[in-house]
Amino acid sequence: MRFAVMGGTGLIGSRTVKRLNADGNEAVPHSKSTGVDVITGQGLDEALAGTDVVIDLTNSPTFDDASPDFFRQSVRNLLEAGRKAGVRHAVALSIVGVDQVPELDYYRAKTLQEELLAAGPIPYSIVRATQFMEFVDSIMSWTADAAGVRLPATPIQPIAAQDVADAVAEIAAGDPLQGIHNIAGPEVFPLDELGRITLAARSDSWTVTTDDSAGMFAVVRGDVLTAGPDASLAPTRYSDWLASHKGP
Repeated sequence: MRFAVMGGTGLIGSRTVKRLNADGNEAVPHSKSTGVDVITGQGLDEALAGTDVVIDLTNSPTFDDASPDFFRQSVRNLLEAGRKAGVRHAVALSIVGVDQVPELDYYRAKTLQEELLAAGPIPYSIVRATQFMEFVDSIMSWTADAAGVRLPATPIQPIAAQDVADAVAEIAAGDPLQGIHNIAGPEVFPLDELGRITLAARSDSWTVTTDDSAGMFAVVRGDVLTAGPDASLAPTRYSDWLASHKGP
């Protein structure tokens, strides 16, 4: 099968391309650096010519109120180019619980992306993943200062980027779901405790203060960012991932 992976040079995209090709497929990475722009449409027709499956792993350059416009335009362009090319399956990566946090501009934007894909002309699959293990350092940096890090006790179920890529590749190689598949890491942590575990593993002297008003995840209610019983659980535990990663 031939796959066009939009955002194929990024964290998840590069891993997805590698996995698909290792499985005997032809997966081609596309991004602005390869001459394909999902916003202007530049290079899309050429990228999707002869493609069986398009995988959308692109991302908005901002998390603010400009992000809905990115997904609105990019999805419309991808679907139109895919329709013309005869693409048989469109796959997008989203976030577990994304429709349960309307207070966040970016989550509303990702929900819009899902809605546009579902309403489009191409059979589709949506893979919703929990927060990436690779992003824990970035999350801590949002509320870090000279005194340490402030984090809410929001329940988080981190998943490794490689496990996300493997799941996306598996779903993309199958029949369209016409729905959503949830994936998550095997363990749930309060975010503040996850910060402490991360810093301790790196012998970092910073301290974590529990502050339920700190950072983006402060607005999250309950455990909506953790997976339900229907989710597929990935194998990588956070302690094992930490042991193999000195940094993000």
